[in-house]
Amino acid sequence: MNAVNVNAPSAYFMAEVSDKTETHTLSLLVDNEPGVLARVIGLFSGRGYNIDSLTVSETEHEAHLSRITIVTTGTPMVIEQIRHQLDRLVPVHRVTDLTVEARRLNQDKPLERELALVKVAGAGEKRLEALRLGDAFRATVIDATTEHFVFEITGRTSKIEQFIQIMKPLGLVEVSRTGVAAVQRGPEGL
Repeated sequence: MNAVNVNAPSAYFMAEVSDKTETHTLSLLVDNEPGVLARVIGLFSGRGYNIDSLTVSETEHEAHLSRITIVTTGTPMVIEQIRHQLDRLVPVHRVTDLTVEARRLNQDKPLERELALVKVAGAGEKRLEALRLGDAFRATVIDATTEHFVFEITGRTSKIEQFIQIMKPLGLVEVSRTGVAAVQRGPEGL
């Protein structure tokens, strides 16, 4: 009879396990048909996973394909589980973890941009300060009256967050955001 070494590592636990949460950007290529988004979102909500950002748009009209970009946070094991579960959904053609792909290619992060419309109301010095800061952030004024203006700003999510925080004491009224659009760097496509 062979002796079993109980101190030997199990093949099931050879991968390094981390409890540290990470933010990942997932890109999905899916059929553009009714119910697909509901199925993808249902996978997240049914398992208690959170979505930090979500964008969806048809990208290949003739092929009836849409791209869903999801930013989510979890441990590496949870992110991998999400990716595998998404990959098994029937209308999903491809799932790419852009964060992992960037690491694999020794890059910092995937290319990510977000657009926000930021409405600010104010007069006097606060109005002038908001306009100066908008210029510094390369935000464009797309609507203005004597009482308010609306900035259009694009950039990484952290830039949008910083701009919103700076505008709060200057008369921030309302914010509308698109969510993250992302692509991997390099010549390859999704």
